[in-house]
Amino acid sequence: MTPPEPRGESPPDADAPTRSASVTLADPPETLADPAKALADPPEALADPAEPRADPAEALAAPAADPPTTRRLRLRLRAAQPQRWRWTPRRQDLAVYAVFLLAALWVTSRIWADPAGRVAALYSSDPAQVQFFLAHSVRVVLHGEFPFYTDQFNYPDGVNLMANTAILALGIPMVPVTLLFGPAVSFVALVTLGLAGTAAAWYRVLSRHVVRTRLAAAVGAWFCGFSPAMLSHANWHPNIISQFLLPFIVWRVLVLTRSTRPVRDGALLALLVTAQAFINEEILLFTALACGVFLLAVVVQRPEQWAAAWRPLGAGLAVCALLAGALLAYPLYVQFAGPMAYHGLSDTVRDYGNDIASFFTPGSPTLGGNERANVDLAPNYSEENAFFGWSLALLTVGIVLWLRREVLVRALAVTGALFAVLSLGERVSWWDRDLFTGPWELLVRLPLLDAVVPTRFGLITTVVVGVLLAFAVERAAALRIPDRRTVRTLTVAGLVLALLPIAPMPLQVTSRPPVPKFITADRWRQYVGPDQTLVSVPVPSMGNTDPMRWAASTDLAFKIPGGYFLAPRNGVTGDPGRFGGRPSGIGDLLKEVAATGRTPKLDDRQRRRFLDELRHWRAAIVVLPLDEPNAEPLRRTVEQLVGPARQELDVWLWDVRTLTNPSL
Repeated sequence: MTPPEPRGESPPDADAPTRSASVTLADPPETLADPAKALADPPEALADPAEPRADPAEALAAPAADPPTTRRLRLRLRAAQPQRWRWTPRRQDLAVYAVFLLAALWVTSRIWADPAGRVAALYSSDPAQVQFFLAHSVRVVLHGEFPFYTDQFNYPDGVNLMANTAILALGIPMVPVTLLFGPAVSFVALVTLGLAGTAAAWYRVLSRHVVRTRLAAAVGAWFCGFSPAMLSHANWHPNIISQFLLPFIVWRVLVLTRSTRPVRDGALLALLVTAQAFINEEILLFTALACGVFLLAVVVQRPEQWAAAWRPLGAGLAVCALLAGALLAYPLYVQFAGPMAYHGLSDTVRDYGNDIASFFTPGSPTLGGNERANVDLAPNYSEENAFFGWSLALLTVGIVLWLRREVLVRALAVTGALFAVLSLGERVSWWDRDLFTGPWELLVRLPLLDAVVPTRFGLITTVVVGVLLAFAVERAAALRIPDRRTVRTLTVAGLVLALLPIAPMPLQVTSRPPVPKFITADRWRQYVGPDQTLVSVPVPSMGNTDPMRWAASTDLAFKIPGGYFLAPRNGVTGDPGRFGGRPSGIGDLLKEVAATGRTPKLDDRQRRRFLDELRHWRAAIVVLPLDEPNAEPLRRTVEQLVGPARQELDVWLWDVRTLTNPSL
């Protein structure tokens, strides 16, 4: 991680108003008052504001030229006095980071109680998929397996991992944890660190380069890390909430607007971009779009700044594009032209949009949230990408009106409002009633944007609100009025009124079935060869991801057909994406039996089709857990296809090697 550039800072006068941060968010104090100078000021030779400052009282008390004996005596007397504990800037930072970590542990506490046996309520497919990807990272490190594609699931077609957010930049550092404690522990650790790390990263950038007051930075960072949108994605998407590189990417882009060494700064930005691409490309695209809109909004207000900014910005971005392009060229080739590549998202998620009412409603995983009230305002509980609540929505509008004279605030307001509108999707709705066609309808088919889930544009608005909160707290503390106590009281009351209803609560969890002993005891090894599959009943799919957890618990030692992933329709590379692989007749049949509990009467044609699919999958065994819902109808159905089952430990087992491999 590239540390942010240091910035000089002198202690402001207690009665002086805090000056506005510059457009590049990194100017020395003398330029902060005039944003128009921002893009031309060099960042070099700026002191780190985190360094402890000298005490002016001590400086005045010490003579300009003490004799050596007197100076030594003074030092001895000072050392003999009891040292008073000081709340230094470094200790303040550590305290803020500790609060963020404790809050993240609070949010994930119910999952930490039993990582392998608990999962976020209502839907467990995404956590199982992430655990599979974490196990894949282990194989990449220990066995040198190809990182961007695997046939360990959806065998024999395989899965394009670059097109499926394989989180290699998270999974590979977590390999020791995955090996020692299993992928379930790694998953909840990533969620915890994603929340705390994102808040800590925003605090670092805000406190060093945007605002002078650490309290203001902490408030803004808190919302960026623990907003309702982040809490919602914490249920299932550690790749989306791991945004700890984004503040530094934004910072380095702004540094380029006045850089004196654009080649170096462009190279640093390229490394950050490359790392983020292996966490989540969609969030990286959002960051690029937000930076572009923000800078454009600044230039429109102050066009004279473009003359000084375009040369270093253009040079730095060119270096970034060349270096990041070289580092990502092959992975992106695999993603867009490699095996099982797809173009465009599934229709299932392409139309996901926010309801207008969602901006004025508290999120489900918050103190004031109500899952039942939110059911029609978001695509699902992991996509509540707005949900600020009435009080925060009104406070945000009030902040913009109050600070409307500041260039930065106007630019932030434009950026947040634009992406809030785009997040409404193709059809704008109010309380689940369609009103009219949204502007996203004009953009949804453009390259790159055709792979975006529009509701997630609300994540950009969330960051904008966090930065506006930081500005507001700092400006309120700097107001020149005699009664400062009243200002502090009103500021605290406003923050409590806005943030308390959306305070984070522990994620709701549900239990999930344990991995069968047949798997954990390695009894499957005597049946399944290297190029054969273990077929579960029902067949792995978007709604049945337990077999993916079975495989992950063995570090993907066996292959499975099907699974939960994005792939081209019908397995044809280059087609639009869909969830799952080729259509499976027997997979659909067993899925229906599992849902209804009714045993169908099968004919010879269905038996032949099932055998053809088993041969295509190179199946060695078919496995049905004894505790599977509707296990008895499922067992009777499979017995019509391949004969009687036998019980082994806690599963029904069918050895089908003689049916799928004629040589046996």
